[in-house]
Amino acid sequence: MKIVGLISDTHGNLHTRAYAALADCDFIIHAGDIGSPKVLHELQTLAPVAAVLGNNDFDEYGQSVGRYAKPEIEGVKFLVAHYPRDIRITAFGDSAVAPGESIPNVCVHGHTHIPRLDYGKEVRPATFIINPGSASWPRGGFPRSIGKMLIDDGFIARISIESLDGDALMMVPES
Repeated sequence: MKIVGLISDTHGNLHTRAYAALADCDFIIHAGDIGSPKVLHELQTLAPVAAVLGNNDFDEYGQSVGRYAKPEIEGVKFLVAHYPRDIRITAFGDSAVAPGESIPNVCVHGHTHIPRLDYGKEVRPATFIINPGSASWPRGGFPRSIGKMLIDDGFIARISIESLDGDALMMVPES
């Protein structure tokens, strides 16, 4: 079993509660607007990190951080980008997924600062689209938040978006 942490829009400040909330993760995905290499260094003390550039990021992270990330964790394929439009895959393809390339199971984005968890026919061909919200400057009346995903033997057993106060905001499967 692996726990994947999802975080976005830190804008140079990794809140101590976000750091604590991700402490049990085996892998962390940052969906952009990192804001400082220091944030990635801090996250890397917890677990391996895949990150993408946001509209407030520059080429200060090296070649390991680009517009897209495509980690595969325990058999679950991810597509990560900062903008919501960059993770939408249509019948006409997508700039992030080349013809013949495997379709991701989970698409992760940031940018809006509003947590969201979508699944069902609206997100096909992916299984889930998730925005963990913002760990620094939330919008839409939501609290600061992160996401977590439990992967068990290649299956997504649970996804949640949690406030940094520890309250579950959204969860699949519903409990």
